[in-house]
Amino acid sequence: MSTPAAPTPAARRNGQRHFFRRLVPWLGALALLGLLVAGLWPKPVIVETTRVVTGPLRVTVNEEGKTRIKQRYLVAAPVAGYLRRIPWKAGAGVVANETLLAVIEPLPPALLDVRARTLAEARRDVAGASVAKAKEAHRFAASELRRVERLGKDQVVSPQELESVQSRESATARELALAESTLKQAEAELLEFAVAPGATNTIRAPVEVKAPVTGRVLRVIEESARVVNPGAPLVELGNPADLEAVIEVLSRDGAALTPGTKVELEHWGGPQPLRAQVRLVEPAAFTKVSALGVEEQRVNVVVDLLTPVGERLSLGDNFRVEGRIILWEEARALKVSSGALFRKGPDWAAFILATNSVQLRLVKTGRTSGAETQILSGLKDGDEVVLYPGDRLHDGQRVQPTVISVGQ
Repeated sequence: MSTPAAPTPAARRNGQRHFFRRLVPWLGALALLGLLVAGLWPKPVIVETTRVVTGPLRVTVNEEGKTRIKQRYLVAAPVAGYLRRIPWKAGAGVVANETLLAVIEPLPPALLDVRARTLAEARRDVAGASVAKAKEAHRFAASELRRVERLGKDQVVSPQELESVQSRESATARELALAESTLKQAEAELLEFAVAPGATNTIRAPVEVKAPVTGRVLRVIEESARVVNPGAPLVELGNPADLEAVIEVLSRDGAALTPGTKVELEHWGGPQPLRAQVRLVEPAAFTKVSALGVEEQRVNVVVDLLTPVGERLSLGDNFRVEGRIILWEEARALKVSSGALFRKGPDWAAFILATNSVQLRLVKTGRTSGAETQILSGLKDGDEVVLYPGDRLHDGQRVQPTVISVGQ
């Protein structure tokens, strides 16, 4: 029996090529199938997570406000006159009943021409003649009355005649008084205009206006010399150390505030917030249009500053501040970022991270500061939850966490 001849090396090479040619389509099909499976396989959703932590939590009302001096004093002119120039500037210190704020001189008299002076002198002369005539008439009437009274005692004249004489005496006395008043008026007119040009009117001394309180000059209203009327405002005084702050809040927030509520004033120019407390919520609200054009009912909240004056020396009147009114605070509250919570029907819920997937967890919430929310039940300290899940997640879905932010 003959033995088949061994394949030559060339034949073996040809057989191997033929085998690989048949295997290539199958390998390509397997690779394509793998690519299809890999492309259709569900990928984990990339999510951002945060942790549930225990720490301080505050519920605050944050609004803008401004400072103001509690007691302001507006010094006004007590009389009409010529105000001398006021040398004081805003910020100058004053002492009660010592610092001279202003001097008001009498008004200078009007100048009389020759004709007006002649008429005034004529009125004086006429008034003097009238006084002399009235005196003579009264002297005669008084003498006649004395004579008639003596005759009346002897019953020589009738009562009617006596009454007539008494009436004439009274009438002449009144005429004498009127004539003397007219004379005084005419003489006073001449005396008022008797001041020589450039001379000082000595009829009335200048009036000095002194500071009513100890403090500082806030504003000089009338700085230049001028004629002022009674009641004209001159200088505004106050004590910059005696400050309070007024914060405008929504009326619904103001209704929840009570005297003594803690307040922090920030962005006033110093490194640390100022401590304060609510003294008064004004009883009347007002309408104010917001920056978005919405009408809002707002109310003023007046707060007292508790920070010592030495720590806020640079703070003055009408300075802008950011008021943070603390409605509620807890030093150790279980909290989470509000962005991790969403509504699930009537309840709140969150997605908690478990290995590489998420689990839906219903939670019970408490107070919220806006950025963070208190957790009463459903989560525990250290749990990692998904931030801003939206509609892309469902219970049990695979996820891939990226940036992890921890609540403060």
